[in-house]
Amino acid sequence: MTAKVTLSFSDETIAEARQFAKREGLSLSAWMDQAAREKALREVFAAHAAAVGRAGLDLESASLADAQEVGMVDDLLFGGPPRAA
Repeated sequence: MTAKVTLSFSDETIAEARQFAKREGLSLSAWMDQAAREKALREVFAAHAAAVGRAGLDLESASLADAQEVGMVDDLLFGGPPRAA
């Protein structure tokens, strides 16, 4: 379902948006819809990352430690670096 709305943009913003839409083979409306959706998702992910940071969780370090552990198990079981899948 789509809703029709009236929005106002600067001439420069509309000109750039039209260029990007044309380059991607989209209508201006489709390109603006996609751009707004991507911006909303970035905001959600940024808020999630900030919450994880405030909680003191270090997911990157945990991931690196997991990868190191997998490597050690592979070394023990297979006598070398991890094999490609």
